[in-house]
Amino acid sequence: MRGRRRLGRQFGWLWAAYAVSAYGSGLGFGAFPLIAVLALHAPPAEVSALSAVGPAVGALIAVPLAPWVEFRRKRPVMIAMDLARFALMATIPVAYAFGRLGFVQLLVVSAMVAAAKIAFNAAAGAYLKALVRPDDLLVANARFESTNWSSIAVGPPLGGAAIGLFGPVTTVVADALSYLLSALGITAIRGREEAPRGTGQSPVRAGALLDGWRHIMGHPGLRALYLNQILVGGLIMATEPLLAVLLLRQLGFPPWQYGLAFAAPCVGGLIGSRLAPRVVARYGRHGVFRTVGTLRAIWLIGLAFVRPGVVGLVIVIAVELAIIFNMSLYTPVLATYRLEHTPKQLVARTLSAWSIGQQTSIALLTALGGLLADVTGPRTALTVAGLLILTTPLLLPRHDHVAAEPEPAGSRS
Repeated sequence: MRGRRRLGRQFGWLWAAYAVSAYGSGLGFGAFPLIAVLALHAPPAEVSALSAVGPAVGALIAVPLAPWVEFRRKRPVMIAMDLARFALMATIPVAYAFGRLGFVQLLVVSAMVAAAKIAFNAAAGAYLKALVRPDDLLVANARFESTNWSSIAVGPPLGGAAIGLFGPVTTVVADALSYLLSALGITAIRGREEAPRGTGQSPVRAGALLDGWRHIMGHPGLRALYLNQILVGGLIMATEPLLAVLLLRQLGFPPWQYGLAFAAPCVGGLIGSRLAPRVVARYGRHGVFRTVGTLRAIWLIGLAFVRPGVVGLVIVIAVELAIIFNMSLYTPVLATYRLEHTPKQLVARTLSAWSIGQQTSIALLTALGGLLADVTGPRTALTVAGLLILTTPLLLPRHDHVAAEPEPAGSRS
């Protein structure tokens, strides 16, 4: 069974480092808005700005980092980004302990951590492509995806309990330490990494900043997948604050039910990600992109019909379960296709461009969703998001964009 295939000790260290960091982030999920509310008593406008502006600014900061990542060994970059995130996150509990924590510091740290995350992920993707065989890429990406969903299932409930017991900055400490442990895990990977080959041009030239987008937009399959992904991801993430207002404030759901509504469906993420290699082997990559890509989009409208009580809770769990299952099956296939169809010398810039576009879309659509909810109410805003996402399958690649290209070895039975 391909999902249980051993990928080697070096991949094991990389996966362990990813898992530690993912679980730390799961524990710290939503920590900054909670600190803003509980410790700084920030008004709703500032809390919304923290959730939207910080990551958007981080995406802008990451733009000039892409060429810098591309032309350096990836493992030192990953370690540096982990250590940078550890140092940045550690300033929060220190400032809190001395009574000096302020909203501006939260905003700056949020933006810098977002930029470091984009740089880390770009380096990690390029390193993974060099670390494992081409026919193992899908299995490797599926393992990362399953780890991500398990951390989301376990982390936020434990983080909420820790905050209740030990105070608002507790999970930030755990998140910071997870980056330090991740850096140690990456350091444990043995073997000399090949230095990137120079291009004969300075890596800081203006054109290098846009090479990732040029590659994406010049490749028919990647272009279609990119445009689809930034809209689907942005619209799904934009519903989170809207649903929080609807469930907690208007429908009177207790916090534990709200947490359950998001934690329980993550089981679908574990199942979908582990099934991805077998589904691709049976139905082909294009079948996953078209069918599963469409199934990701059709369920969101169901959130507009949530009602109070147990029935409403079941509706939320069912909708989230359907979305997460299909997302987790689709994402590793997309990640593998993206790596396979990106030249080695462009991987970091392409992944950076992809993440920057995704993060910007999330910030923009979240802000627009909030404005619409202020005018019309969260249920109407959820309805609009659910209707808009129904149009996104039109952006998925045509059969000739994907099927005409060689299938990865890992997708053949």
